[in-house]
Amino acid sequence: MKEKLLSNTQTSFDDIRESYARICENIEKAKAAAGRTDKVRLMAVTKTVSPERINYAVGLGIDLLGENRVQEFMDKREQYLPAEVHFIGGLQSNKVKYIIDKVSMIHSVDSIHLAEEISRRAVQHGLVMDILAEINIGGEETKGGITPESAPEFGAQLRELPGVRLRGLMTIPPPGCGEETFAAMQRLFSDLRSDRSVNDAGAFDTLSMGMSGDYETAVKHGSTIVRIGSGLFGYRNYL
Repeated sequence: MKEKLLSNTQTSFDDIRESYARICENIEKAKAAAGRTDKVRLMAVTKTVSPERINYAVGLGIDLLGENRVQEFMDKREQYLPAEVHFIGGLQSNKVKYIIDKVSMIHSVDSIHLAEEISRRAVQHGLVMDILAEINIGGEETKGGITPESAPEFGAQLRELPGVRLRGLMTIPPPGCGEETFAAMQRLFSDLRSDRSVNDAGAFDTLSMGMSGDYETAVKHGSTIVRIGSGLFGYRNYL
């Protein structure tokens, strides 16, 4: 039984290594097809993934992890090898205090109330927290995020808060949507990047868009961070 368990673990690690190589190759091909020469970061989404598997991925070269759940992150974080961590899940304002000094970016900012709490906690810690405004590009009732139409005003409000730095946008396009949805998000990002009321300091440089099933399309349309979970670790029920 012990030998079988070790064999299965090794096979699982082999799968991660092969998936990582394939994803990196696909990202480079998508960049080349779009004429891009800038960097696209591969984020390993670690929800329900064991620390051993996460550390194996870090050992392969992944240097960015995405956490969805505050409690799960707090339980696992001390077991991780060194890597940058972003919080990407829905975040309640009363949970900000637990992660404010433990992550380097929060992707899912979709209300002034949440942003103000991030600001307050960051100031308390003497930090400047990088944040992304979450956009509900598909207008889906089941997803968080602000409307594209409200993004310029929202971005201008975020820029005025102390202790936070608006770095860009995050979105989760509807499953199976066409390329026009990704293109619309790319246009919004470009428009806000040119808007001095949002980006007067030149910090607006991040578009977090694309997951396991659509990351190549996202790269084609300007994504700078792709968030890969099942495509890297498989369908996850490991904890």
